[in-house]
Parts: sequence; C-alpha cells; structure tokens
Amino acid sequence: MAKDEPDDDTLPDKDAAKGFYAKYEPKEVLGRGISSVVRRCIDKETGKEYAAKIIDLGASDVNDSHQMLEATRQEINILRQVMGHPYIIELQDVFESDAFIFLVFELCRHGELFDYLTSVVTLSEKKTRYIMRQIFEGVDYIHSRNIVHRDLKPENILLDDNLNVKITDFGFARHLTDGMKLYDLCGTPGYLAPETLKCNMFEDAPGYSKEVDMWACGVIMFTLLVGCPPFWHRKQMIMLRNIMEGKYSFMSPEWSDISEDPKDLIRKCLVVDPEKRITVREALKHPFFNTVNKNKEIASKATTTTSDNEQTSINLSNETESIKKQEPKKQVNIVISYIEQNDEQGIGKSMRRQSQFNARKKFQFAILCVRAMIRIQRLRYTPEPLDIEEALRDPYRVKVLRKVIDACAFRVYGHWVKKGEGQNRAALFENQPKVELHNLYIHQLQK
Repeated sequence: MAKDEPDDDTLPDKDAAKGFYAKYEPKEVLGRGISSVVRRCIDKETGKEYAAKIIDLGASDVNDSHQMLEATRQEINILRQVMGHPYIIELQDVFESDAFIFLVFELCRHGELFDYLTSVVTLSEKKTRYIMRQIFEGVDYIHSRNIVHRDLKPENILLDDNLNVKITDFGFARHLTDGMKLYDLCGTPGYLAPETLKCNMFEDAPGYSKEVDMWACGVIMFTLLVGCPPFWHRKQMIMLRNIMEGKYSFMSPEWSDISEDPKDLIRKCLVVDPEKRITVREALKHPFFNTVNKNKEIASKATTTTSDNEQTSINLSNETESIKKQEPKKQVNIVISYIEQNDEQGIGKSMRRQSQFNARKKFQFAILCVRAMIRIQRLRYTPEPLDIEEALRDPYRVKVLRKVIDACAFRVYGHWVKKGEGQNRAALFENQPKVELHNLYIHQLQK
C-alpha cells in the first residue's frame, strides 16, 4: 500500500455517502477525535486538496447520536454564517447520510497554532502581534454576526501555508439575540471566563455573552508570549479559584524581556468583571497594534524636518548669491547684520559652522554612522553578554540559557515541564477534552 493510501478498513462504507466518494478521494488521516476522523482528501475534478472531517453518528447510543446530529447541523449553520472571512475556516462541502456526516474544509498545512507553539516554545512580540491581530479581526467578524465562539484556544486555531490564522471548531458556538445570555458550562478549563464558572456554581448567576471570547483571547496571548498558560495549577480547584479571582502574574523570567504594551492588553482582556473587559474593537485600537502607525508618524516628521532644513539651505544660498554682487565692505556689513538678525533662529550659528567645515571630522562621523548601522543590523544575531555569577545562581533567568534548557527538556520529556512557581508548560497538554467536560456537566444536571 502506498504511503498516502488510506486504510480502507477505517473508511465508512461507500454506499453510506456516495456523493462524497464521487467528488473526493480520501487520503491519509490527519487527526482523530472521540467520534470523528480528519483526512486529507483530493477533489477529483480540480486536484485541489482539502481536509474532510468524517463524523461517525453510530459511535454512541441512539440518544447521543441524535444529539450529535443536531449539534453538527447547528455547527454547519453557524459556519455558513461566518464563512468568507480570511481568518475563519472555509467550509467547502457537506455530505450527510444515516450513519456519517462529511464536512469538507480548506486544508491548513501548518496544523494547529498549539503545535506551532510547542515547536518554537515562545513567540516574539512581533509574531504575537501578527497572530493576535488576525485572531481579534476574526473574533470581531464573528461577534458582528451576533455569534459567540465559546471555545477559543490554540488547538482550535489553524495556520495555513502563509502562517495566517484560521479560526475553527464552532461546535460550542451559539447565535445570540439582543440581550440574550448563556448559562451552560462548556469549553476548556484553562480558557473559561469567570462568568462561565459562576453559571455552574451559583443559581442566580447573571449568565454570560460575547465577553468570554475576549477572556480566552487574553489567555491565548499570554500563552503565546511565554509558552505557558496564566491560570494553571496542578489542583484544578485552585486553578478555577485563580480564574474566578483573576489571579495571575508577570513575575516569571520570560516577562522581563517583554515590553509594557502587550502586558497592558492582556490585563484589559483578563478583567473579572465582563462589563469592564475590553471589547474586540477596542483591542484592535490598542497601542500594541499601533506600532507600525507610530513608526510612520516618526518617519513623516523626520521627512518634514528634512524638507524644512532643505528649504532653509535654499534660502541661505539665495541670500549668499545676492551678497556676492555687492562691494567687499558692503558684503561684510550685510553678512554681520544678517547673522545678528537671524541668530535667534540659529541660522547665524549654522553659517558660522559652515565657515568652519572640517572634512576629517565629517569623514569620521560618516564612518561611525556606517559602523552603527552594521551593528544594528547584526544585533539580532549578536549574543547578549553572559553574567557568570547570575548564570550560576539562576540559569533560567538568562535568556540564552533558558532557551537551551527549554529545548533540552522538550526533547527529553516530549512536553514542557515545570518551569516556575505556579507555572507548567505541561498544562498545555492537560486540558480535559471538551466532550468529556460537557458530558460531566450533563451528568451533574441529571443528578
């Protein structure tokens, strides 16, 4: 059997979904769920590649099968409402039979943002800005359709060939009417907002709305910058209490290398009171995303200053030409009076400097400028100076050693190990599956 040939024993019967098999040729498995399989498939007519999510409705009993069918149809309806945005997964085709549902999506070759994060440990502020801007724009589009996602996390964000974001998995998404509140508990523990937890703990809880997505975005941004979640604890009850109180910190060594703007945006996303939490449109206007605009303003000011200096030079040259036409004695008097009149503006000083032109100093200054530009360009490749005493006392606080330690730990253990007080990279791998969490909630209601 060829490498990309699918295992026919795991494929549904072709009679169950003739439409899918007539149009697409299934290939290798890309991922598996409790009752679903994701396969790469090829459009027989165009040769274009897609990802097919094959949901087995017969994997559970009759009641669960009916609930799964209704939930999948609801997800399809929401996907069709939000499709067309560049940062939201595109649903290409749907095929339904008595036993299976086939959802055909665009293929994202770089997989989950979660997998990308585990391979690079942490993201720079520039890459975080690039990814979070796309996530916020996707969430803004979702919210503009009065839809709340409710399960935003790195596992549900895919990356395409150009490392652009694609928000996926709308299984828990809901369409909201004006003033509507939700009360059911669903999602992944580490990304749940405080108001969602309150609905499960207090009977008179006010419910929650779109603000839960902004809380999840704050958790994602925190995780991208330092490679670990903000609210992890080995005891889940303590973790949930930390979420309820909004208890997290920027005290770990990684945060010493991060500027204030991303920290400020995270603080405004992780606000316990949903009414005081930043909205998605306010987040997109935050200074963290306006760095490029600031640079453009500085450049434009520099250009304006340069043009003003050029205009002054032109005026000076015109004055000089008119002075040359006068008699020698008059030339001296004119120059002296001109300098006295314009000394307050610094023009006289400029003329005196021109008369004291030093070619050697100008050349030395030019050499220094060139050397400075070369050093700035090589700065990213230049290792920071190593303090031996600090490295011996706490090697993890040294950025260079920290990356080496993290890389070695990942190769040895296969996941990130404990790295600081109250923090654990392994927490990324310890999220309870959302289906199990949902079933646990239903079981509690039945009691």
